[in-house]
Amino acid sequence: MSNVSWRPLVLGGLLAGLLDLTFAFCFAGAYGKSPVFVMQTIASGWLGNAAYDGGTATAALGFVSHFALALLWAVLFLLAARRMPALVAHPVVAGIAFGVVVFLVMRLAVLPLSAYPRPVVFKPLSTVLDLASHTLLFGVPIAIGARHALRGGRMVGATATA
Repeated sequence: MSNVSWRPLVLGGLLAGLLDLTFAFCFAGAYGKSPVFVMQTIASGWLGNAAYDGGTATAALGFVSHFALALLWAVLFLLAARRMPALVAHPVVAGIAFGVVVFLVMRLAVLPLSAYPRPVVFKPLSTVLDLASHTLLFGVPIAIGARHALRGGRMVGATATA
C-alpha cells in the first residue's frame, strides 16, 4: 500500500472515533451515566463486569480500545475501497452503508463474542440513534478519509501544482 497517504485515513478514523464517542457520552449522559462509565462499558468487552470496578484504569482501557477499533475499521474500509473504487467515488453513500455494516458486526458478532456482560438488545430509540451515529458520525468520516488516503492525501477535485 505504498501509494496510500496514511494521514487522511488516520484522521478520518480518529474523527469517526471522536464523533461516535461524543454521541455515546451525550446519550449516556441523558440517562445519568458518566463518560467514565461509557469508557468502562467499552472495556467490559475485555473484562466483563470487572471493568466497572477498575476506576480510571479500565476507563483508559476502554478509551484506547475504542480508538484502536475505529482505526482498525478505517483500515478495513481502505482495503475494501482498494478493491472496489466505487466506495471512494461516493464516500457519503459508501460511508453510510459501511456504518450499517459496522453497527451490525459490532452488535451481532463482536459484543456477543467478547466478555461484554449484558445481552445485546435492540431497543427502538437507542438502536435508531446508535445506527445514525454509526452511519453519519462513524462511517462517513472514515469513507472520506479513505478517499483522501487513496488520492495521496490530495483534496477531492484538487489539481497538482508544479
